[in-house]
Amino acid sequence: MPRTLNLILATLRLGLAIALLFYAWQWRSPQFAAVRTASLGALLILPAILIALEFMIWRFVPRLRTTTMIGAAVAIVAFVAFGLAAAPEVRFRWLRSQVLHAEPARLEKLGRHFIVGYRDIDELRQLIERRAIAGVFVTQHNVQGIDVAAIRHQIDGWQAIRRRQGLLPLLIATDHEGGIVSRMSPPLDRPTTLGEIVRSHHDEAERLIAVRQFAAKQGRALASLGINLNFAPVVDLDHGVVNPNDRFSRISERAISADPHVVEVVAGEYCAALLLASVRCTLKHFPGLGRVFEDTHTEHATLTASAATLARSDWVPFRALMNHAGTFTMLGHARLASIDRDRPASSSERVIGGLLRTEWRHDGVLVTDDFTMAAAYGADGGIADASVSALNAGIDLILISYDPDQFFPAMQALLRADQAGRLRPAMLVKSDARLSRQNP
Repeated sequence: MPRTLNLILATLRLGLAIALLFYAWQWRSPQFAAVRTASLGALLILPAILIALEFMIWRFVPRLRTTTMIGAAVAIVAFVAFGLAAAPEVRFRWLRSQVLHAEPARLEKLGRHFIVGYRDIDELRQLIERRAIAGVFVTQHNVQGIDVAAIRHQIDGWQAIRRRQGLLPLLIATDHEGGIVSRMSPPLDRPTTLGEIVRSHHDEAERLIAVRQFAAKQGRALASLGINLNFAPVVDLDHGVVNPNDRFSRISERAISADPHVVEVVAGEYCAALLLASVRCTLKHFPGLGRVFEDTHTEHATLTASAATLARSDWVPFRALMNHAGTFTMLGHARLASIDRDRPASSSERVIGGLLRTEWRHDGVLVTDDFTMAAAYGADGGIADASVSALNAGIDLILISYDPDQFFPAMQALLRADQAGRLRPAMLVKSDARLSRQNP
């Protein structure tokens, strides 16, 4: 019986070591951003405990050949897991140091093109002081347990740094559409959705009044916090696509309507009313996620409809509203198969530089969806290649919100590309002009 028990316990230890190995392989990916500090501690301490335990067993416990071999495997796998956890952390700290100590002028030049989220407020302040970012994304975990006055005081402090630097104000962005995407609730009341307003007001005149009132109230509430950019409205059409495994995108729940003309009118009224409160709106997610089954937060996705079909439907609200004052447009990470089936739209030269900037002659601000989403982060070349490609294609702002650590490899890639002459100076000049015109 003791031999059998020893064998079972050794096998369990090996199972734990293998589990730690798999976790260590990917613990620095964005999906673990919320538990990264705890993950690092566990991935350094638990393998060390397993190694020490196997050494003690080897020294003091009678062994069978089988349990000895398993014990050796446990120690080896635990050692590899420890290395896999430690090496990315060392590399990250080196990258972070390289970025923070980069030439200030170059850091400011490229930092104009980033909006970042934050989990460490001291690190965020450091980025602001070093002029390394153009904007801050504020979301639920940043304001939990904080009242309106405290949030406003915090944001005013960031803007005061910018004034002392003689720079344009920071873009302070959030996701506050209403319904399931209401990142400022609490402290703000959770608003309804534009789609619900459309469904509950069949008379067009009454509907538009309700939309204006909704947007005006929302604009005032966001402005009271210091927010000047809202990543709303969703102008993807509701094609009734429902994916039971879609935990985050859920476009059918967030869309305004299936009718592109209804979406155009409602979104236009919403943006105009929001701007009266000095809050910019954002049309999202070009080229449209309403027909996409996959959730780009967790997997790659492709929009297979032809450009001609999309032009008659999904792109109608975008084309009608993109050039309105104070309106940003967000590029999603779905691949637009009819134009570029190899790259996500958010970093595609053919989509951004070809379709939007050249064919449509669009000269407004383009912002990416969060580059830490799987469809972008997991694409060929990763976040580094996507950042360089996006700016060269004509993107103005790169959003890195859920996992702020990814800002450092993205910025390092841009610094290297700039030094090597792989960034297009003309594109950056045009982008700076667009951002200056649209800054609050």
